[in-house]
Amino acid sequence: MSRRRPLPLRLTSPLRPPIDPYILALIATVALAALLPASGRAADAVGGVSTGAIALLFFLYGARLSTREALDGLRHWRLHGTVLAATFVVFPLLGLAARGLVPTVLTPALYGGLLFLCLVPSTIQSSIAFTSMARGNVPAAICAGSFSSLAGIVLTPLLAALLLGGGGGGFSADSLVKIVAQLLVPFLAGQALRRWTAGFLTRHKKPLGYVDRGSILLVVYTAFSEGMVQGVWHQVTPARLAALLAVEAVLLAVMLALTWYGAGRLGFGREDRIAIQFAGSKKSLAAGLPMASVLFGAHASLAVLPLMLFHQVQLMVCAVIAKRRANDPAPQPDPARPAPEPARR
Repeated sequence: MSRRRPLPLRLTSPLRPPIDPYILALIATVALAALLPASGRAADAVGGVSTGAIALLFFLYGARLSTREALDGLRHWRLHGTVLAATFVVFPLLGLAARGLVPTVLTPALYGGLLFLCLVPSTIQSSIAFTSMARGNVPAAICAGSFSSLAGIVLTPLLAALLLGGGGGGFSADSLVKIVAQLLVPFLAGQALRRWTAGFLTRHKKPLGYVDRGSILLVVYTAFSEGMVQGVWHQVTPARLAALLAVEAVLLAVMLALTWYGAGRLGFGREDRIAIQFAGSKKSLAAGLPMASVLFGAHASLAVLPLMLFHQVQLMVCAVIAKRRANDPAPQPDPARPAPEPARR
């Protein structure tokens, strides 16, 4: 008789939610702006470079985004419509409901940033990563994130004009012209030139990633420098920041529950529900920061603060959820369906 070998012990370490290194870089950039804010001619120079960096960012976004792949996903229109509704309908409605927290919990400026957070499109990279980790519908997550990014170029400024209006911390009708010039035109140019630039972008993906992140750090430095010069940070206290973080945690919890259970009520399967939950509950820091810089000007520092906090919270929470979904038992076959016939050799 053969002796059975004992099964090896599986050592599991406790799950540690990730702290995005990029958030640490953003915090360091904010600290630099607080200690050494750009002012005078230096501010003008940094502002000019930041404007060019924003245009470059959205040109690269347009050049990377495959419109054909996004349009191919229209076959799963119910899923994408659900994600778009969560991103650009449910989120803004919750943001409007948070108006009742002013001024007892949130200051008007922080509320403006929270409402702007609710108008930003969904993410692509992290939604795909978490959907894959949780064994969800990855192609649907790719298409849903692409649709959201495309729609956000137009819908986010329009919703900001409608919901924030003249009281949005510096937002005005002139911002729409800036959106078209600095965001939409470069994005469309990137789409138009994608046929000739796609190969170059693919070959130099890693260094261009540093260009992306460096450009966003420059945008953050410019925004927070302007905020320091204008003295807007005197409006924020540690208690207000703690209250903002609590409000965002509740907002994320509500959206995670609505997207998961709502997708189930709509008849979606497990894999589709995972894609809907991660794509419909998350917000894009990369798209939101440049938009806020264009829309809010000198008030952008307070406008992007809720988005920066929400970004880290969503990464930590979604990492835990994705890990637990990955350990779900495999779905059992429907007993009503006949078993497939074995393949003939």
